[in-house]
Amino acid sequence: MQRMGMVIGVRPEKIAEYKRLHAAVWPEVLDMISACNIRNYTIFLREPENLLFSCWDYVGTDFEADMARMRAHEPTQRWWALTDPCQQPLASREAGEHWARMEEVFHVD
Repeated sequence: MQRMGMVIGVRPEKIAEYKRLHAAVWPEVLDMISACNIRNYTIFLREPENLLFSCWDYVGTDFEADMARMRAHEPTQRWWALTDPCQQPLASREAGEHWARMEEVFHVD
């Protein structure tokens, strides 16, 4: 199992919409998250900085392959078409990233 975290900005005028969307995530999207070996997935919002922090446990063996599978999933593509305009990627993210990966520096069970 690998614990993972990512961060992205959220447009202030889109916060209410982002919350509304995530209050009723589509079942097909939730099923794909699970099928791609992601467990304990959480998104946190930090205002007034307007940051979204996501964290989860990855229980698979090939994260890149699982993410390719998720990107190819038509319902997830439609979901992202709604959520992506709410987000504002960080200028410091790596090339090809939408959400910026974070380094885990501490954890305790």
